[in-house]
Amino acid sequence: MRSLSLTVNGRKVGPIDVPDGLMMIDFLHEYLGLTGSRLCCGLGLCHACTLILDTAEGSQEVRTCITGAHFFDGKAVRTVEGHAQCNAKGDVTAPSLVQQAFLEHYSFQCGYCTPGFVNAATVLVERLKKQPVAKAKVEETISAALEPHLCRCTGYVRYYEAVKALVLSTPGLTSNDV
Repeated sequence: MRSLSLTVNGRKVGPIDVPDGLMMIDFLHEYLGLTGSRLCCGLGLCHACTLILDTAEGSQEVRTCITGAHFFDGKAVRTVEGHAQCNAKGDVTAPSLVQQAFLEHYSFQCGYCTPGFVNAATVLVERLKKQPVAKAKVEETISAALEPHLCRCTGYVRYYEAVKALVLSTPGLTSNDV
């Protein structure tokens, strides 16, 4: 057992004593009750378990089924539960822009992989806010960001369409450069 403290979805958590070898997915599910990140392959291949690690350099995806909870000690992370806007009682008042785009494009079938795709798209949008992509390279950029994520229902087209529509309709994410 070792002490763990971190920030999850903007809230300080810990110190909590957790086993040394505990994977982050298990910490989220068993200690925090955050079950939005999905355990699917357990090998880090499908990316359904992805969360967002916030660093000074920006946000990045981290797979929680192969990353120990203690890796996140002292760090700030976001899970899929942390994207929507909520009121003081914690009730969801509005989905994030990515979540709304996914809803508008019916970008899921069973929904099991959706949290990973939401986190990947969120990281991409945040990156594009700092470094816009040329309109001619939007599809290539989206493919690179979403490619590691597996959907067993083959819902890829709708995920890609939703992210493309969001990127092209959000001011400042694209440039006219070639």
